Amino acid sequence: MSVQERKQRERADRERLIVATARELAEQQGWDAVTTRRLAERIEYSQPVLYSHFRGKREIIGAVALEGAGEMAVALRAATSAAAGPHARVTALARAYLDFAERNPAVYDAMFQLDGGLAFAREDTPEPLKDAFAALLECLGEVAGDGVHPGLFTETFWAALHGLATLTRAGRLPPEHAERRVSLLVDRLAVL
Repeated sequence: MSVQERKQRERADRERLIVATARELAEQQGWDAVTTRRLAERIEYSQPVLYSHFRGKREIIGAVALEGAGEMAVALRAATSAAAGPHARVTALARAYLDFAERNPAVYDAMFQLDGGLAFAREDTPEPLKDAFAALLECLGEVAGDGVHPGLFTETFWAALHGLATLTRAGRLPPEHAERRVSLLVDRLAVL
């Protein structure tokens, strides 16, 4: 291994450590607790080292969002691949999405609530975000219905899932009806 390859590997390792530490701190104490000073202390590097990887907290949030989008895409595909038939796939997709949001609140916030400097629904949207949307579209496109644009249907279904995730987490919806909400969403919105 050349010196250059070793330095690149070490840089990539530091970057992963920064993102993992930011994510851990955000999940434990919220995003307000994530500062470059605290991250530097936790990973035992100086703040200038952090700034050599990320220009600031916004870029760190963006990196967490991209990592989360990749994880969400994997979770959605895993859930839908194990389901038989369109109804079961859409139900599995909805549950997997809501489970991901519940299990990873800080990551979900980085993806959809906070400014991570990422472009959505544009040509320059980063691949992990496109892939997460594609994971939704792969399942939902088949149940959009005649004459309904699959992408538009997927955006609408996704908006409903995001609303459920956000309102549930904020305590605005009674938790005892969570499963009924998923059933209503799947049964009433998707053409199965």
